[in-house]
Amino acid sequence: MADVMNTMMDGVQVSPLPSKAISFTMDQGFYRFLLTTFVLIHAFSSTSSQPYIGVNYGVVADNLPPPAQTARLLVNTTISKVRLYGVDPAFIQALAGTNISLVLGVANGEIPALAADPSTAAAWVSSKIFPFIPASSISAISVGNEILTESDQSLSSQLLPAMQNLRLALSSSAAAAGIKVSTVNSMAVLAQSDPPSAGAFHPELATALQPILQFLHDGGHPFMINPYPYFAYQSDPRPETLAFCLFQPGPGRPDPGSGIAYANMFDAQVDAVRAALRTAGFPDMEVVVAETGWPDRGDPAEVGAGLENAETYNRNLVAHLRGAAQPVETYIFALFDEDLKPGPTSERSFGLFKTDLTPAYEAGLLKTGKTEAESPSPLAAGPPAPSEPGKGLITAAPQATEAVAPAVECAAGRGGAACGRPAVQYRASAPEGSGAGIELPTTFVIDRVAAVFFLYWVAFL
Repeated sequence: MADVMNTMMDGVQVSPLPSKAISFTMDQGFYRFLLTTFVLIHAFSSTSSQPYIGVNYGVVADNLPPPAQTARLLVNTTISKVRLYGVDPAFIQALAGTNISLVLGVANGEIPALAADPSTAAAWVSSKIFPFIPASSISAISVGNEILTESDQSLSSQLLPAMQNLRLALSSSAAAAGIKVSTVNSMAVLAQSDPPSAGAFHPELATALQPILQFLHDGGHPFMINPYPYFAYQSDPRPETLAFCLFQPGPGRPDPGSGIAYANMFDAQVDAVRAALRTAGFPDMEVVVAETGWPDRGDPAEVGAGLENAETYNRNLVAHLRGAAQPVETYIFALFDEDLKPGPTSERSFGLFKTDLTPAYEAGLLKTGKTEAESPSPLAAGPPAPSEPGKGLITAAPQATEAVAPAVECAAGRGGAACGRPAVQYRASAPEGSGAGIELPTTFVIDRVAAVFFLYWVAFL
């Protein structure tokens, strides 16, 4: 980070501490108060779980740690949600009382029986949901995974009846009535995603998809999607595309339809889904990112797979979510590598943590202040310096802040009237092609302000 930096936060300018002594005229007790306040805010922001950060827990492996140890690891992170691809009683019980919520999965092969008979759905809920609530927090059931874009389309017509039967079974219990029911989709449901404002679903999916969207809307259930900038980069392996996918500074990509200059692929993909929902008649539907991630290993032909890119993507994703005005609920893929998965090496290489419970790399997810015995070694407070151009982490650029008319514009990934989401009052502006306007998380600003007051405390008090 440059030694000289100015940034704006809610209209208050924060500047670096000059190299020479600064003369203050205000009472020293006031500065002690400010320092204490910033330290407390920083401590809270880095030690509490965040409701929008989740992780996927896949079990196609023979070397996973016991559920109790995995639960202890999760408690020592800022992860607040876990998505399973099935129902694992031991794991669900291990998370009881932790305030970590669960999304449980219905396997694709279970869908026909659940769709055919409401009593089968009732039995499924009675055996796989009721025994664990309210001790364990179950927020949603995801029915199937990427069914609508599977080559075998026989399940598409059975997906909605299965969801309806499960929803009916859940409503029989007050403790389960609030559990959402949805299905997870791949980005392949979109016929168009570039520019994001032109996002639209494939017309041939309308027969199956439109009634599902109506079901989700009527019940207040989210639309779940799997955006992977990693795959977008594989289809366009240029350096500027890599920077765009990794949340790194760059010229951005303007969307003439919305007037937004997108700074990263993640926001562009999510907003393309929102645009498709809006076009389909559901502008206010919640979008949940059910999977996103980056592999830290790959075969020689798998361009972009590697440790540095994986760390950069996930760490910048976490920072981006923390800095967003209204972060999208996001489940990172995945908690551990799955060594028994078929396919290319990348399929077995998405883990944030090793199976010995140490971090695969620094993604910024561990709570600060943990001891070695309590958790893997804490992460550094700030991002490491990039090792080479185009490969580093997000940096700040000098920028101005201008008001955005809430009724006219929306900001990428933040909302706005034109996006059918709550309006944003400010967004960063920068000259086209300057690479400025990169969003900084609130914790970044807090860190720097707290450091200024700490230095003053040491030097003058």
